[in-house]
Amino acid sequence: MIKKIKPQKTLSKSIEIHGVGLHSGEKIKLTLNPTPENTGIKFIRTDTNPKLEIPALSNFISSTERGTTLEKDGEFIKTTEHILAALYAAEITNCEIQTNGPEIPIMDGSSKFFIEAILRVGIVEQTEYQDLFVVEEVIQHTDPETGSEILLLPSENTCFSVMIDFETKVLGSQNANLITLKDFPSEIAPARTFSFLHELEDLIDNGLIKGGDLNNAIVYVNEPIANTKMERLKKIFGKDEISVKPNGILDNLKLNFPNEAARHKLLDLIGDLALVGMQIQGRIIATKPGHKINTEFAKEISLLIKQEKKSIVPKVDLSKPPLMNVNQIMDMLPHRPPFLLVDKVFELSETHVVGLKNVTMNESFFQGHFPGAPVMPGVLQIESMAQAGGVLVLSTVPDPENYLTFFMKIDNVKFKRPVYPGDTLIFKLELLTPIRRGICNMRGHAFVNDQLVSQGDLMAQILRRKT
Repeated sequence: MIKKIKPQKTLSKSIEIHGVGLHSGEKIKLTLNPTPENTGIKFIRTDTNPKLEIPALSNFISSTERGTTLEKDGEFIKTTEHILAALYAAEITNCEIQTNGPEIPIMDGSSKFFIEAILRVGIVEQTEYQDLFVVEEVIQHTDPETGSEILLLPSENTCFSVMIDFETKVLGSQNANLITLKDFPSEIAPARTFSFLHELEDLIDNGLIKGGDLNNAIVYVNEPIANTKMERLKKIFGKDEISVKPNGILDNLKLNFPNEAARHKLLDLIGDLALVGMQIQGRIIATKPGHKINTEFAKEISLLIKQEKKSIVPKVDLSKPPLMNVNQIMDMLPHRPPFLLVDKVFELSETHVVGLKNVTMNESFFQGHFPGAPVMPGVLQIESMAQAGGVLVLSTVPDPENYLTFFMKIDNVKFKRPVYPGDTLIFKLELLTPIRRGICNMRGHAFVNDQLVSQGDLMAQILRRKT
């Protein structure tokens, strides 16, 4: 289920970060800019002509080899997961990520530098609400070839659990957990990427990690190193000495956590799931995760969200008693027949309302609209919708009978099909921004037989009656 609970967020000001690309070895300038509501997260390649915009969404994923790559119009952005994990953990919904190259700088192989920069400049709440995907049933995705599995379970909070098993002596089974995103900066962000020595050699031989060194990746050694190989590694990394420590790590790199590998896999999982395009409320349990299954799961969730957005029709059981009947509605709204255009209210929360209007031939407006071909005026459909929204805004005051509701603005109104006598109109209105000073911004949809008939963005204000 998609809900609007929290305000959208962006950076308080721009951030500039300099680093080296893992694959190209080139110097990369990264600029993070605040953006307006509803723009989402997007990458901008400033080195292309014209500049290329690539949204941070799962349908732009092109590769998951050694990181997650997004592509559009033949141009790509590599290693997106670490910066996306930082933005997701900070709950930033709108941001422009400019880069003057085809990849995000690797920094020290973690998200530490990104999340620290974000928290240093600060985050601001915006006026509109963000979408939140609330998990209502178990969602499972498996990869039979690798034995990897991701489970998404209902939960009041967002939390992550990861288990990895490389079946090696030096790096066996590890677990990592993140109970709340607030702990990401200290518990997950400093976890660096890792590789086995034999994988590293293959990548070096194929020229795939020109920007890699022993400072931005943990290298595990699961078999003795011959002297000739050790001498070669010294030349590659420009080291006078290279050794293997008792914990099986190449050189003198110190682990930030005993289970740093599992924590980094959790970091990657967050960054890849950020490509869903909205926050997820649920418990995510991943066994042997990797970029391939992470991004496949992100695409699956994105498809579920797309299907739900197409089917925004509220599910109303007309056989059950409503939350509010017409008498209770009149206790709240100032409208009276023949201009009371809401008969029942079925759902009411801090951010949405679902109401009903039975359209009968007895409506006075059918006498002139139109004789012999009665059709409900579109303006009255919007008025009915607004009255349902009035229930929402008046429910925020203790004495609604002492207030009147006034229209302030109507935008983006569309009429999809006529409404006839005998139809049952179902309204669903959701807040676009928090109610402040009695002003309510709503997005409304009206349905007949589960088909959309009209929609629009409404602004109204409640004012105390003059005595």
